[in-house]
Amino acid sequence: MKAYKFCILLILSALTINVFAQQAVFKASARQPIIVGEPFQIVYEINANGQGFRAPEFDNFEVLAGPFTSSSSEVRIMNGQQSVSVSNTYTFTLVARTAGTFSILPASITVGGNKISSNGLSIKVLPPDEKSKSQQQQQQQNSANGTVTAPSISSNDLFIKTIISRTTVFEQEAVLLTYKLYINPSINLANCRAKKIPDFEGFMKQQIDIPANQSFSYENLDGRNYATAELYKVVLYPQKSGSLRIDAANFEAVLRIENRRNQPRSIFDDFFNDPYIDVNRNISAPATTINVTSLPSGKPAGFSGAVGQFSLTPSISAQNVKANEAITLKVVISGSGNMKMIANPEIKFPASFEIYDPKVTNDFKTTTSGVSGTKAIEYMAIARQAGDYEIPATAFSYFDTNSGSYKSLQIPAYNLHIAKGDGTTAAIVSGNIANKEEIKQLGNDIRYINTNNFKLKKEEIPLFGTVTAWLMYLIPLFVALLLFFIFRKKAKENSDLKLIRKKRANKVAVKRLKGAKKLLDEGKKDAFYEETLKSIWNYLSDKLNILSSELTKEKVSEVLTEKGVCEDTIEQINNTLNTCEFARYAPNSGQQEMGNLYENAIDLLGKIEQEHRQ
Repeated sequence: MKAYKFCILLILSALTINVFAQQAVFKASARQPIIVGEPFQIVYEINANGQGFRAPEFDNFEVLAGPFTSSSSEVRIMNGQQSVSVSNTYTFTLVARTAGTFSILPASITVGGNKISSNGLSIKVLPPDEKSKSQQQQQQQNSANGTVTAPSISSNDLFIKTIISRTTVFEQEAVLLTYKLYINPSINLANCRAKKIPDFEGFMKQQIDIPANQSFSYENLDGRNYATAELYKVVLYPQKSGSLRIDAANFEAVLRIENRRNQPRSIFDDFFNDPYIDVNRNISAPATTINVTSLPSGKPAGFSGAVGQFSLTPSISAQNVKANEAITLKVVISGSGNMKMIANPEIKFPASFEIYDPKVTNDFKTTTSGVSGTKAIEYMAIARQAGDYEIPATAFSYFDTNSGSYKSLQIPAYNLHIAKGDGTTAAIVSGNIANKEEIKQLGNDIRYINTNNFKLKKEEIPLFGTVTAWLMYLIPLFVALLLFFIFRKKAKENSDLKLIRKKRANKVAVKRLKGAKKLLDEGKKDAFYEETLKSIWNYLSDKLNILSSELTKEKVSEVLTEKGVCEDTIEQINNTLNTCEFARYAPNSGQQEMGNLYENAIDLLGKIEQEHRQ
C-alpha cells in the first residue's frame, strides 16, 4: 500500500514539474477588421495557471460582456514520458463606437509569483455599410418567406479595380499593376480566375506570385464595406515614351448561391439536392493609361539603359602575376530597378591579353517595387607577354529615378606588372609562340672522309642548264615565297583582332545556339531565351565590328544596310531580337514557339553569312 501511494506521489510530482517547466505564453487575439455597431470578441489565452488577471481599459469600445473564463488541461504520453498542457482563456465581447484604428494596451496576470503581460492589439474599425432601404427591405423579405431564388448581385456588389502604383514614370522605371477584387461580404465566392490578361504592349513584365491560400482583407470604399483580394500582380517596365494604354482584363467569378424554390420542399429534396448552386459571372477590370517620359538628353559614357538605384563594388584577383597566369576582375552591381536589362560594363584589357567571355551570376528577387538583388560579372584574362600594363577605368552609368538625373559609378584603373613566366607552359598570342627555346651546340667533331679506293667518274651529260636543274632551283624558291606570303598574311590577320572576331563570329554563335538547343530540350524557358538573345547580339557585334556599348538595333540595321544585306533579313533580325526580349517574360510561351525561334535563329545566321559575303 505504501508503494502504491509513493508511485502516485511520484507521478503527480512529475506532472507538476512538467507544467511549471513550460514557459508561460500570454497572448491576445481578435478578428480583423471590425465594423462599427457589430459585436466582436477579444480573447486572452495563457498556457499556465495564473492569478490576478487584469484587463486593460477598452477606450473607444463598449464592453457588452465579460470576462468569460474557461480552462482546459491535456495529458500526453509520448515515448513513456508524460506531460500536461494547460490553457486558460479570458473572453470579452465588445462593440466599436466609431470608425478608425485604435490601440488596446496589454493585459497582465501573475504566474508563479511573476507578473506577465500579453501583447497589445491594434484594431481597425470600418464604418457601417450604407445600404439602401430597398436593399434592406428586400433582404428582410427574403429571410421572412424564403421564396426568392437568388439575391440580385449588382456591379456595386462585385467588381475589380485596376490599381497602378504611378501614372507618370520614366522609361524603364518599374510600375506595379494590381487587379484587386471587391466583393460584398455576404456573397459566397467559390473561385475567381483570369480569362484574358492584356498583352502589355510596350512593356517588359515580371509577374509576382500571389499565394493560393490568401485570405480576404476588408476595406471601406464609398461608404460600403467589401472583402478584397489581389488576383494578379505584375511589375511593368515601359520600353518607349508616350501614353501607353493597357487594355481591360477579363476574369470569371464562380459564386455559390443558395438554391431556394417557390414550391414546398420535402425532406427527401433537402437530403438529396444540393442547397447551393454555382453561378458564373464575368467581370472586367477597366483599361488604364500610363504616361511614360523619355530619359533626359546628355546620356553619360557607360550608360546602357540601367534605370533605378544601384551601387557598384569592383575587385581584382591580383596585380602582380607571371605570364600565362589568369587575372580575374570582378564587378558586383547591387540595387533595384531593371536589373535584368543591365548590360555588362565594357572592360578594355590590353591588346596582348587573351580575354574570355565574362561569367555572370544573377541573384534577383522580384518585389512590388521592382527587381532587386545583385549581378556579379567576372572577367578573366591571361597575360601572354611580360611587361607593365594598365586596365583603364570604366564608368557604369545609370538613371536615378529618385533624383531624376544620371549618375556614374567608376571601376577604377588597375596597374598590372606581368613578370616573365617560368617557361613550363607554351603561351601562344595571335598564332605565334611567345617563349623561345635556347639553341645549344650539340657537337663540334669533324669526321675525315675516307678517299681510299674512291674513283671519280666524269658525267657524260652535265646536269647544269637542264630542265631538271632549273626545276630543282625554282620549285624550292616558289615554295619558300608561297610560305612567306601565307605566314605573312596569317600574322597580319592574327594581329587584326577585329578580323579574328569577324571570322570566328559564326562558329561561336553556332556553338552558343547549340547550348540554347540543349536548354530548349530541357524545357528551361528563361535560360533558352537569354542564351539565344546573347548568341545573336554577340554574333552581330563580332561580325559587324560594333562595340558592345554602341550595339543597338538601329546601329545594326545601319551597318547591315551598308554591307548590302537585304531589308527582309534586317527585318527578320529585329523581329527575332524582339521575340527573344519579350518572350522571356511572356507567361504563355510554348515548346513549339521556342523551337520555331531556334530554327529562325539558325536560318538567320546563314542568311547573314551568305549576303554579307556577296
